[in-house]
Formats: sequence, structure tokens, C-alpha cells
Amino acid sequence: MKRSHVLATFLGLLSLLTTSCGTGDKIGSVTITAAGASGGVVNLQGLGGTLQLIVTANYTSGKQITETNWATYTVTAQGVDDTGAALPAPPLGVTMNATGLLTAVDPGICTWTNENTGSSALTQPSWFFTGDYEVVATYRGFQSNPIYIPVSSAASSQPTNNGQCGP
Repeated sequence: MKRSHVLATFLGLLSLLTTSCGTGDKIGSVTITAAGASGGVVNLQGLGGTLQLIVTANYTSGKQITETNWATYTVTAQGVDDTGAALPAPPLGVTMNATGLLTAVDPGICTWTNENTGSSALTQPSWFFTGDYEVVATYRGFQSNPIYIPVSSAASSQPTNNGQCGP
């Protein structure tokens, strides 16, 4: 009888250890990404244009859980527009709601410049951005990596862009 209790206890402990039951699964980091971003290119296009950001809690066990609706967001204007003017601080230019939706609002902004100033500037543009909005998410005390969002919600004022703003 005593052996069966010892064996049952041993098997129970072995079961707990092999299923990770009883161990703490903690958040190791938080990441933020843009839905639909292809090739790493992110761009907030047109007045009223939106970009959905996704916040993921990465647990030490390898589990990942989307926590977009429970994160808080900090949006900071960085750099200048295509005229050299400093970007306006939100809620001007962009707004962010509690569900991670970034929206381009008035005043319209163009943070893209075409580096190709030759005769092929319109057929073979070489875009780079001079300013962006940095977004950082916070979830349960963890801050995400920053994501940088250039904006093309206004026509370009650069003569070589012929009004076109961004890729």
C-alpha cells in the first residue's frame, strides 16, 4: 500500500513537470507591427487613411497573444515634412485610437521626398522620408519596439515630385 502511494505521488510530480503546470509563464517582451505592411514599407496614405497597428505580448514559454485593445500608445512627431517644417504633434496630422488604429487627419502632411531629381524622377522615383510619427505601445509595464510611420496625406510641394507624395 505504501509503495502505491509513493509511486502515485512520483507519477503526479512527473506529470506536473512534463506539462509545465505549476511553472510561471511571464511576459518577456511586447512588439508592435503594422497590419498589411509588405517588405517593411509602412505609409499612412491620404486624409482619412488608416493603418492598423498590432500589439503582441511575447511570453517566456514562446506563446504569443495579441493585446492590441489593452495596450496604451505614445505617438511622437519626428523630423520635418517635405517643405522642411516640423511635423505637428498629435492630434494634428495623425490620431491614434484605443484599438491601435492610426488615422491621417488635417492638416495634410507629406513626409516623403523623391531623391531622384533627374528627368526620370517621375518614372523611376527614389523615395525617402524626412519625418515620421514614432509609435510605442505599452502593455502591463512593458514597452514595445518603436514603429516609424511616414505620412502621405497631402500633395508634395517638391517640384520634382509633380505633386506626388511617397511610394
